[in-house]
Amino acid sequence: MRARPAATTMADAVIPGIGVWRDAVLVLSGSLLVAICAQFVVPFYPVPVTGQTFGVLLTGMLLGSKRGSLALVAYVAEGIAGLPVFYGGRTGPGQLIGPTGGYLIGFIVAAFVAGWLAERGWDRRFATAAAAMVVGNVVIYFFGVAWLAYIYQIGVAWLPNIPLRPVDAALVDGMVKFLPGDFLKIGLATAALPAGWKLAGRFR
Repeated sequence: MRARPAATTMADAVIPGIGVWRDAVLVLSGSLLVAICAQFVVPFYPVPVTGQTFGVLLTGMLLGSKRGSLALVAYVAEGIAGLPVFYGGRTGPGQLIGPTGGYLIGFIVAAFVAGWLAERGWDRRFATAAAAMVVGNVVIYFFGVAWLAYIYQIGVAWLPNIPLRPVDAALVDGMVKFLPGDFLKIGLATAALPAGWKLAGRFR
């Protein structure tokens, strides 16, 4: 009898096996997880905390680099197609070319990076899980703030109501305001991931 291959992600540990249909179900489930998380809003200072980035990074670390990034591709495609999956039930292709468009692209890359780190065991200990979440957040902010700064500095024809502003305004509006909430989400995720591995190990 052949031994079961070692699980590289929590999804592999909980739902072992291989196959296109299994991976397709995991990818669609990941996109659904992000969509659900995006609708959660908790009052917080200085801005409300949403579950969207939490869902993005958690999906990447649960599914791994390829399936995690594909889940986010599916999530973005669902929103562009008209499903109300983005934050606050927003939908449509306008979200991709609007002020938050950079974040949507960053979600895909961040899920890949977080998943790649998880495949190397970073999600099995609190310290490394926290580091992986921080790295993923940095990736999201890189794309999100860069696009927002471009809009603030250059302006785009389809967003005439957004005035030109300095780059540091994009840093404040697109990152600094959200850091307290991100620390809270990182703490929750990094506590859950190692605990999830311990629980999964009991049933293997």
